[in-house]
Amino acid sequence: MNIYAIGDLHLSGEPPTKPMEIFGEHWLGHKEKIKENWLTTVTEEDVVLVCGDISWAMGLKNAAEDLAWLAQLPGRKLLLRGNHDYWWSSLAKMQQLYGNHFEFIQNDCIMVGNTAICGTRGWVLPSAENFTAEDEKIYKREAIRLEMSLKAALKQEPARIIVAFHYPPLFAAEEHTLFTDLLEQYHVQHCVYGHIHGENHVLTFEGEREGVNYKLVSCDTQGFGLTRIL
Repeated sequence: MNIYAIGDLHLSGEPPTKPMEIFGEHWLGHKEKIKENWLTTVTEEDVVLVCGDISWAMGLKNAAEDLAWLAQLPGRKLLLRGNHDYWWSSLAKMQQLYGNHFEFIQNDCIMVGNTAICGTRGWVLPSAENFTAEDEKIYKREAIRLEMSLKAALKQEPARIIVAFHYPPLFAAEEHTLFTDLLEQYHVQHCVYGHIHGENHVLTFEGEREGVNYKLVSCDTQGFGLTRIL
């Protein structure tokens, strides 16, 4: 069994109602690229963390086509909410409709063998320009949600912890945030995140710091393939 991660699928039906190539020619046919890479990489025994911005749909019913497309791909799929996932509904409703196909990371952890998978959406960081009082409120709330997830993991006495975000938990190597502090406090080994696209990925820290391995997995920065975490 392998654990993979991918973010920012940005699906919008077929034909796509929001063609992604407006953000660059490399996005042309991105859905087919993702599927091809997925089928040649992932087996039914593997696990895939999907780090948000899954569908542009504005409601759960509208996301049905995109979620059905994702469901037919192999592997156990753990979903995290992104800032554009407006279709994301109550946990009970999503589990009722899609519990046979997906697991949703929300204020808890999911065990994969002896590995705990935790996560939260994250938010804009205080280092960002024009960081507002409202941003600070959401940022602190997301940190609380992350700690809830990590505390749930500790109860399972895992061998290791992987944390998934949608937003990056840091940008500069020397940057400390509420998120990075929690990752270090709870001895997280791996952290994956998306949200950042194109040439902006060079501005995002990747690598090991204080025992945590940070990795950007937004699909366009990874050749529309999946990144193996474990």
